[in-house]
Amino acid sequence: MSALRDALRELPDAVFADLLENDEAYLLVLDMPGVTEETIDIDVTNGRLRIEARREKDVPVEFDYVSEERPLFLDAELPLPPDATGAGAEATVARGVLEIALPKQTSASDESVPVTSR
Repeated sequence: MSALRDALRELPDAVFADLLENDEAYLLVLDMPGVTEETIDIDVTNGRLRIEARREKDVPVEFDYVSEERPLFLDAELPLPPDATGAGAEATVARGVLEIALPKQTSASDESVPVTSR
């Protein structure tokens, strides 16, 4: 059993993530096992995406911890791409996978600029 405990200690602490992009938005996909809609807060401030989450851990009463390596709280703060915006962002979580869609800022549509004399 001590070999298993040692192997668990060697696992990386990082939250696994993918970043996808299309013309309209970025999609951030994070593996956050145990997190639910009720236990997560996400906000965008000053070009940074902040994720605060709490996971539930059900421990059967007939077991005691030998090693507890999965934290209850998962916090991340990530810089956003310069053209990403929190306005209109959406997030979903299902089976421990969090998806955050961050729209890209749209440049102004092509319009004529009126010119007047002074």
